[in-house]
Amino acid sequence: MVVVVLGTGLMGSGMARSLLRAGFDVVVWNRSVAKARALAEDGAVVADDPKTAVAEADVVLTMLFDADATCAVMTEALPAVRAQSVWAQCATVGLEGGQRLAELSAQHGVPYVDAPVLGSRAPAEQGKLTVLAAGHQGLRASVAPVFDAIGIRTVWAGERPGDGQRLKLAANSWVLSITAATAQAVALTRGLGLDPDLFLEAIAGGLADSTYAQVKGRAMIDGDFVPAFGVDGAVKDSELVVSALDVVGADDRLMRVLHSLYLTAEERGEGAEDMAAVIRAF
Repeated sequence: MVVVVLGTGLMGSGMARSLLRAGFDVVVWNRSVAKARALAEDGAVVADDPKTAVAEADVVLTMLFDADATCAVMTEALPAVRAQSVWAQCATVGLEGGQRLAELSAQHGVPYVDAPVLGSRAPAEQGKLTVLAAGHQGLRASVAPVFDAIGIRTVWAGERPGDGQRLKLAANSWVLSITAATAQAVALTRGLGLDPDLFLEAIAGGLADSTYAQVKGRAMIDGDFVPAFGVDGAVKDSELVVSALDVVGADDRLMRVLHSLYLTAEERGEGAEDMAAVIRAF
């Protein structure tokens, strides 16, 4: 099976390596060519452009930054996709973006699976993402081997294109919240004249503890912001969650505050750093 990965940044590169370890023939493309070429050493074929990349694909997997980037790349690539191929769209693009991409695939007659992933760089490298998928029942067998290679499990949210995005926005609302809340607690502990390690020790093993709080809290305390998921992505995703809350008529005040915190960190030059750098906003 030939799997094409369009977009080999923090997440896409790890997903491509997981696919290679699983024995797939992998073709990669990235706008910044150096990021794609790094995968050649692992056995991937590096394509010069999206149209060339997808010519022999069984599954086209996209992991680009947002809906606009994905739409631009796939508008070029879709005319070259074979009729029996499937497009699995794995980025977080929101409600409107998910609808727009589903309509784009339909215009070109290419079967579409909405499949955003939950996880960051390390799970992507390890093949331990959670795939939040949605698509026609008849497409599941085609994409199952690919999802099994990149993820530890697949949660099928429904058959409507966009249901994967709906579930991902709900999950991301939690991830964005717990990261910013951890930053607030670490900053407060330090500001009150205590060792911030005491906060992590205080919640460790209790009902208030979480692996995410421990991992992100440690990064905040150590000032280690090597990106696993960037502040710029947190800015984008929090804005998408605000939009979704508005669509369903739910109160968006908490997410608007969270968005402003991540935006503050980005404006202070932390956009390319890990989302744990939201502590800079405090």
